[in-house]
Amino acid sequence: MTNILDELDVIKNIESIYESNSAFNILKDLERVLDELDIYVYKNWEDGELAEGPKIDRHWVTARFMWPKNKMPDPEGGKRLLDYDCKIGYAKSSLLRPRKILEPEDVRQGTRFGKLDRHPIWIVEIKMPKKLLADMYGAEFDDIIQDKPQDAPDAGASAELEDQAAPMAGAEDEV
Repeated sequence: MTNILDELDVIKNIESIYESNSAFNILKDLERVLDELDIYVYKNWEDGELAEGPKIDRHWVTARFMWPKNKMPDPEGGKRLLDYDCKIGYAKSSLLRPRKILEPEDVRQGTRFGKLDRHPIWIVEIKMPKKLLADMYGAEFDDIIQDKPQDAPDAGASAELEDQAAPMAGAEDEV
């Protein structure tokens, strides 16, 4: 995990999610799983903001959320996710935010932008198995979990077709 997050990177990540329907749907499914598992009952979990992700790997969906340092999410919520084969990581970090310009000293030299201040935050990385998302919301997640193309028949269907085709070929010979 990176030590310092830039507020601009967080904004770009959110913009990319809105541009991609699949990333947005996966993020909604991840949030539904957290809600279904009652994670938001634990202190400060509802105050988290998306920092990075969702990153979609072959078997995992990973997202990183941030909280102000004085509002660390209750680790019991993370322990609850461990029961469902999720991986949780906690880290202290900083978020760079531009300072509100009230005085001339608040401006970065040579620019007209505010100085960047570091704000301490907590980062929680949630790595959730795709299987968990598919088990709870299979219809919306099937296209991402499949390893084969949707149009390709499976092996059982092709064997049935061959069995049905064989008697018909013999019937033509008899006529």
